[in-house]
This record gives sequence, structure tokens and C-alpha cells, in this order.
Amino acid sequence: MAGLNVSLSFFFATFALCQGARKVSKALLPGGVYASFAREAVGAAQLGACCLEMRVLVELGPWAGGFGPDLLLTLLFLIVLAHGATCDGAAANPTVSLQELLLAEASLPCTLLTLVAQGLGVQAARTLTRLYWAWELSDLHVLQSLMDAHCSSALHTSVPHGTLVEGACAFFFHLTLLRFRNSLPIYRVPLVALLVTIMAYTAGPFTSAFFNPALATSVTFHCSGHTLLEYMQVYWLGPLTGMVLAVLLYHGRLPRLFQRNLLYSQRNKYRTPRGKLAPEPRDTQTPAEGCRSREPAWRRVGRQLLGSG
Repeated sequence: MAGLNVSLSFFFATFALCQGARKVSKALLPGGVYASFAREAVGAAQLGACCLEMRVLVELGPWAGGFGPDLLLTLLFLIVLAHGATCDGAAANPTVSLQELLLAEASLPCTLLTLVAQGLGVQAARTLTRLYWAWELSDLHVLQSLMDAHCSSALHTSVPHGTLVEGACAFFFHLTLLRFRNSLPIYRVPLVALLVTIMAYTAGPFTSAFFNPALATSVTFHCSGHTLLEYMQVYWLGPLTGMVLAVLLYHGRLPRLFQRNLLYSQRNKYRTPRGKLAPEPRDTQTPAEGCRSREPAWRRVGRQLLGSG
């Protein structure tokens, strides 16, 4: 259990350092720079460091530390829950940022800056985490340091099947984000954490269930076993396709590209009546005729005789 205690200390230290970095950058930087760059870089670094340490527990824990799947899944749920509660609204995922671009909620320059920040964040997390492993505070870290130079690919299935798995994970992930984006965080964050845990359990043995291109690039693109093009197909093309399909299914269109609904027929805002209403009764007499109809008959006859005379 010493290895688990060291990993838990690493998680707590990561969240504490990232939280301090958020407070400092928010105090020193303008709001736009913080939201588009600093917040995303710190969020990606936090997610990347936790993912790398979690992979050590998943790959080495069962046979070197005696960790069962129930413990690992519970720990994963708690980490994702803590990340969602502390990320301060950061996407920390290129497909989420591109989803906001497709929804016309972010401009292209802002999205590009966000993608750069996410890439720098996960790379910084990888560098700092490897330095932490080099301290060899536990047996797991000693083994990880020895294996890090010759890491194995996270893709344990064929490329088409891996692309389908990553695309399906991204589809359900983004569909959940779209459906509950206006919900309170106290409901949305646990739901997303539960969904990520379920997908990690079902899709993890095939692709490690990243559905995050920046995270996958930092963790497994440098490992042997597959070419760069194959990695790009599985961990970039798959999640991007799943995200686009989720937006298209939820909105019926891609708001940035199409104004017209492509999937669903739009109903008229005002309904037309099913039948004609009965016309209101109208008086067919002119005002003059109505006045004459109330004139006495003898006066009308006398006026006619005088007029004829």
C-alpha cells in the first residue's frame, strides 16, 4: 500500500499546485488571457498529470501492488470528480474547444489559442511527472522509470476498431455535455465523472478510453507499436468525428456552418386554425336607410305627395 499512498500524495499535490496557479494567474492576467490560455493550460496540466499517474496504477498496480479493479475505478471516479470541481470551467480537451467553435460560442483565434494552451499544458505535465517518477519514492515509480523509455502503446486492438471505440466514447461524452450544460455543477460534475468511469471500464482495455486528443498525444504517441498516422486516426479522427455527430444529432445542424436545420423539420411558431370561424352578423342596411325605417308611415306619404305636387 506504500505505492498507493505515494500516488495519493501526488494527486493531492497536483490539485493543490494547480489551484494555486489558477489563483495567481487570475490575479495577474487579464480576464480574456486567463480564460483562453492560462486556465486551459493549468487544467490540461492537472488532467495530464493525474492521467499519467493513474496509468501507473492501472498497468503496474494489479501485479505489483495488488490493486483490484474496484479500487482503481473508484479512484478514477474521485479524480475526475475533483478535476471537474476545480478546473474553473476549463475544457482541457481539444474536442470540447472545437465543439464551442462549431456552436459559434468561440471565435477562431480564441479557439486556436486554447488548443495551444492545452498542448503546452499536457506536455508540461508529462515533463514534471517524469521528474517526480525519477525520485523513485515507491516501487511502482521505480518500475515505471525503467519502463518509461520503452513504453507500450495504449492501443490494444485494430486501428478501425480503435477509431470506432474512441469515436463512440466521444459521442456519448459530448452528447452528455450538450444535454446537461445548463444544469447545476453539483449534478453535472458527478454525472460526467460517472460516465467517464463507465467508459474507462468498457473501452479501456481497447484504447485506454482517452477521447481527448491532447491527452492521448502526450501519453501514447511516443510509444512504439503503431505509426503516427495510425495514432492520429484513432485518437484524433475518432473523437473529432464523435463530437461532430453529437452536435449534429443534438442541434440538427452545425451552427457555425449551417443556418438551416439538417435533420429535424422546423414547426411554425404560430398555428393556423383548423376551421373557419363563423362570420359575425353585419347590418346590411345603410345608416340612412336605418333612420328612414323608423320614420312614421303617414309623414313619409305626405312628403311624397308634396313632392309630386
